[in-house]
Amino acid sequence: MDLYTYYRSTSSYRLRIALELKGLDYRSMPVNLVGGGGEHLKPAYRAINPQGRVPALRVENNQVLIQSPAIIEYLEECYPQVPLLPKDLLERARQRGVAALIGCDIHPLHNVSVLNRLRQLQLSEAEVDNWIRHWIGLGFDAVEALIGDHDFCFGAPGLADVYLLPQVYAARRFAIDLNRYPRIARVERLALEHPAFQRAHPDAQADKPA
Repeated sequence: MDLYTYYRSTSSYRLRIALELKGLDYRSMPVNLVGGGGEHLKPAYRAINPQGRVPALRVENNQVLIQSPAIIEYLEECYPQVPLLPKDLLERARQRGVAALIGCDIHPLHNVSVLNRLRQLQLSEAEVDNWIRHWIGLGFDAVEALIGDHDFCFGAPGLADVYLLPQVYAARRFAIDLNRYPRIARVERLALEHPAFQRAHPDAQADKPA
C-alpha cells in the first residue's frame, strides 16, 4: 500500500496510527503541503486525488481511496485481525461517537483551508488563533467527559485514540493548555509510550523538516 501523507497533517497522522496498530506494511509517499505552493495542488497529485488533499491510500489493483474515515473503515473491514472497534455494539458506538466528534466537529474548523479563508476575510492572526482555541477547547470539553478514567479512551487502543492523538498534537501546536483535560493527557502519555503511536508520530516521519 502507498500512503500519500504529510508529516503534520492531522488526518494523515490518524491514518498512520491505524495502519501501525494493525501492523500493516505501507510505503509513505510524502506530499508537501507547504513547499512550492503546495504539491497537493499540482496536477500530478490531483490526478491521484481530485480533491487535492491528504491522506490518500493506494491499495490493490491500483485503486486509490480518499478521506481518512472511509479509509479506516476499509482497513477495519479488510484486516479485522487487530480490531480498532470492540465487539459490543454500544461500545462500538461510543468509540465512533468520539471519533466523529473530533473528525467532524473539531478538526475541520482548524483545517488549513478554513484558516486561510478566515485570513482572506481580514481576520488578524490573533483572531485566527482565538478561533482555533475556541473550537478545540469546546470539543475537548466534550471528549474529556466522554472517555474513561483508565488506560486509553475506552480501554485498549482503538478508533477513538486513532482520532484523539493527532488532535492533541494539533492542540499543542496551537498552544492550548491541556492541564484542563487530565483524561486526555493520560491517553496522550500512554500513546507516546506505545510503539505503534511512536512510529506514526509526526516527529518520526521522513518528510519532517530538519
